[in-house]
Amino acid sequence: MSLKRFLTGIIGFPIVLAIMVLGNKYLIDFLMAIVSCIAIYEYSKCAKKKNINVVSWIGYLSSFIIAILHIFPQKLILVTISIIFPLLIFVLLLNVIITEMKITFKDIVYTLFGIAYIVGFLMFFALLYGTESFAWNLTGQIAIWYVFFSAWGSDTVAYLVGKNFGKHKFSKISPNKTIEGCIGGVVGAIAFCVIFTLVLNMHASTVIPILPIVVIVSVLSVIGQFGDFAASVIKRSFEVKDFSELFPGHGGMIDRIDSIMFIAPFAYITFTIISLIM
Repeated sequence: MSLKRFLTGIIGFPIVLAIMVLGNKYLIDFLMAIVSCIAIYEYSKCAKKKNINVVSWIGYLSSFIIAILHIFPQKLILVTISIIFPLLIFVLLLNVIITEMKITFKDIVYTLFGIAYIVGFLMFFALLYGTESFAWNLTGQIAIWYVFFSAWGSDTVAYLVGKNFGKHKFSKISPNKTIEGCIGGVVGAIAFCVIFTLVLNMHASTVIPILPIVVIVSVLSVIGQFGDFAASVIKRSFEVKDFSELFPGHGGMIDRIDSIMFIAPFAYITFTIISLIM
């Protein structure tokens, strides 16, 4: 692990911890909208290197929806989200017509994918954090840490296991990753989240059972690792090493949150379903 990567992580973690603990859903919505805009910018810039003109202003406008998720009544927001997809297609195709195909069909397909991949996934992060009550006396502000620990615990242990014991390459898409590292990542995520759960049950009002958490986190860890591979696929398609150099040693915003982005929707869906059936 490079010194730059280590220092960035050491500085970044306390900042994230302070925001998540001291913040509220409105602040998180606003910050996720900013994160989304930065990620859209990185995605658009990388796409341009392959002569793809992502309609970035639509991506920025879509990101704004995250900022207002909890300002208006939830039913109104859900209705807005449900119509956003056909509206996006309409506006994007209108861009093709207005520009007389200077914006091509290929451009709008990449734009639509970028919005779904970045804005759509980050929206679930905000929704998860803003949920007041799940099963087991679990709040969104606590549940969000299962996303972080599933991602960061997996990344950290996967790196250590892969570097010291990895012998079998997992995929040519990401040649540094090994099967041993991926398995170690799942075990690491489980260990982090089990310890977190035990501490919560001892010092908070939660009554979270360990076995379901082990199963849930195992799945979330695999999904997070898939998210990392998915980002590698996109980068290979754009022929870039990192989305940007925003974080020294870590790459860009998307490089830093690729696992978290993928885990958030599935964590939200999982905790919601458990709450409905209990």
